[in-house]
Amino acid sequence: MASYVLAIDQGTTSTRAMLFRGDTSVAAVAQREFPQHFPADGKVEHEPADLWSTTIETCRSALYSAGAAAKDIVAIGIANQRETTLLWERESGRPVHRAIVWQDRRTADICARLKASGHEPLFAAKTGLVLDPYFSGTKLAWLLQHVAGAAELASREKLAFGTVDNYLLWRLTGGKVHATDATNASRTLLFDIHKGRWDDELLALLQVPKSVLPQVLDSSAAFGVTNPEIFGATIPIYGIAGDQQAALIGQACFTPGMVKATYGTGCFALLNTGATPVVSKSRLLTTIAYQLEGRRCYALEGSIFIAGAAVQWLRDGLRIVHNAQETGALAESADPTQEVILVPAFVGLGAPYWRAETRGALFGLTRATGPKEFARAALESVGFQTADLLAAMKADWPQAESASKILRVDGGMASSDWTMQRLADLIGSTVDRPQIRETTALGAAYLAGLKAGFFPEPDRFADGWRLERRFTPQMDAATRERKLAAWATAVRRLLT
Repeated sequence: MASYVLAIDQGTTSTRAMLFRGDTSVAAVAQREFPQHFPADGKVEHEPADLWSTTIETCRSALYSAGAAAKDIVAIGIANQRETTLLWERESGRPVHRAIVWQDRRTADICARLKASGHEPLFAAKTGLVLDPYFSGTKLAWLLQHVAGAAELASREKLAFGTVDNYLLWRLTGGKVHATDATNASRTLLFDIHKGRWDDELLALLQVPKSVLPQVLDSSAAFGVTNPEIFGATIPIYGIAGDQQAALIGQACFTPGMVKATYGTGCFALLNTGATPVVSKSRLLTTIAYQLEGRRCYALEGSIFIAGAAVQWLRDGLRIVHNAQETGALAESADPTQEVILVPAFVGLGAPYWRAETRGALFGLTRATGPKEFARAALESVGFQTADLLAAMKADWPQAESASKILRVDGGMASSDWTMQRLADLIGSTVDRPQIRETTALGAAYLAGLKAGFFPEPDRFADGWRLERRFTPQMDAATRERKLAAWATAVRRLLT
């Protein structure tokens, strides 16, 4: 009997592989970081070879740690950094360019031209997205326009486009399967989330031939089997979801009104809205949360580009800490009389502002400001941005106010008790941290295990969610309102 589900969690700065048992406990984990490439201001790239090699290395390492072989794996699930874009030759498998990462801003001019031509309402109505360089459609358009010979090869059906899940699936199956799931497709600016298909009108506006696009399947589906040469035998691949949707699933947020926030490089908050896509008036994203047995569940999403990256800036840019774990203690001992505000718009502002050209700023500096105050400002910026997202969600979908007053959290920053307590204080709501914090990998594993009959149906799976620690607001309302007002003033100064 197969004993495990293997989850591949391919993230922005590292790749992780995890083996889960039938009770969702972790049998083994392996992780590898890989290089980030910054060829110019606003450009962020990955080597496709690094995405592939770290995937195989971590999978083999996890299997070795558990003393497992391919025969012990019931299925593989994949979660991925969603909007990162690849384009490769179908015959050789050779990428025509480095992967363009979701943080990359090089397509701002393409977005600006489409907006100036009045096309943003059309994109928003069909895809639930805004015209921003964040999404993969304009990245694909850029590759076809700027890589020599790419457009001509695409016209002859010689090229394949993929987000990272699709690329890994293609490699794992030995080039036999070119497919993705509905959650990743919904992040491309090319997919009609209401009809569940690629949209010809949007493809024409971005000059993307349909022949480069993958087949779109359910999030829990038979995606193919691995090339036996990779792990010694074939393993079915039964689950795929974008990382944030996978985290929503791993947090068991299957009931409309439930909301989770993942704090990694950025922060992504998703609110389950059920079978009805909610049109945002607050410039949030309407996205597919998951698709099972042909039925789509939708979510409102708020995307923050800089969360944990602000702590990396303290460490690598300012060099005032040696590791992220130091920041909580520094913030706790900061001078309470100083109101230092960091707006971490290092790569622009995400939801609900969507200002790609905005850059970060610090406000309230004095001669007494030091590392402690910088640390507190960096950690508080996460809470301030989350408060903006939750306020927008409640404005867009009034049911959110009464449906849930609890935010489920995960990601690296969720390990910081100080940060999570300050988050609860600033949003004025309960923050729940689960026992299993690798919720992205767990969500991918669940989708694969669900298809294989290894894991139960969603309701029973949700019953197994376990709380590790609950953070309740301790800040008085007057202090909270003063801090939120100071944040709002700082943001307005950057936007004017």
